[in-house]
Amino acid sequence: MEAHGGEDEESAAVLRTVGKVVKMWRERKALTQAELGAAIGYSEEQVSSVERGRRAPKPQFLEAADRVLDAGGMIAGLKKDVEEARYPKKVRDLAKLEGEAVEICAYDNSVVNGLLQTEEYLRAVFGSRRPAFSEEEVEQLVAARLARQTIIDAKQMTPAFSFVHDEAALRRRVGGRMVLRRQLERLLDIGQRRNVEIQVLPMDREDNAGLGGPFHLLRLREGATVGHNEVQRTSRLISEPKEVQILELRYGVIRAQALPPRESLAFIEKVLGET
Repeated sequence: MEAHGGEDEESAAVLRTVGKVVKMWRERKALTQAELGAAIGYSEEQVSSVERGRRAPKPQFLEAADRVLDAGGMIAGLKKDVEEARYPKKVRDLAKLEGEAVEICAYDNSVVNGLLQTEEYLRAVFGSRRPAFSEEEVEQLVAARLARQTIIDAKQMTPAFSFVHDEAALRRRVGGRMVLRRQLERLLDIGQRRNVEIQVLPMDREDNAGLGGPFHLLRLREGATVGHNEVQRTSRLISEPKEVQILELRYGVIRAQALPPRESLAFIEKVLGET
């Protein structure tokens, strides 16, 4: 997933609001920025940057400031807002839709789907990008993707998940042999869940309706279906009914062309043994 320099205005507004709250509680305690920084283990410049909304404070900063300023949770309670503001807007939008979905379907033909990636695998994916991401961008993207994965790691049985992977995505040694092995083991583990179906489309199949590239379908609670497509530097949500209908038809054909879930897990075990 691509990242671009600078924060969107929505994120910037959140950080400015957080900064104002920290400043208000600091002034109520009659502390200078330097005094607050010394009390919580941060520099005056870092406190100033947070109060001006130029820096996203870490959870430890907010927890320490809340404690020192006797804010009763008013500052520490902003951790979730700040964490979400650190993610790119398109990630937040996608995560919001995934949270409203009753079914999530995905076809991937290059790498393992992002909701299923291990941390070391996804770091390798982001690390392979050219031109390269900065370390800060990598950390932001890793945190954002791991946050999205909470939807599949949750104990409730909704939404339902359907993943189809081209065999090539399972054999590509992203991050090296051991990283791939641990990724395949995770697929086998998640594939045992009753609300998750993982299918494989073998490379020896003559027909593949997914040659146009990867995509997602999200069936929402109110009955609508939206698509999501990400190719190179383009990431877009698809809501036009005719376009969504094409993706739904395509996904149905892809699922029919792929191995059934039980045979797919056996296929993944075979690939693991050969890796």
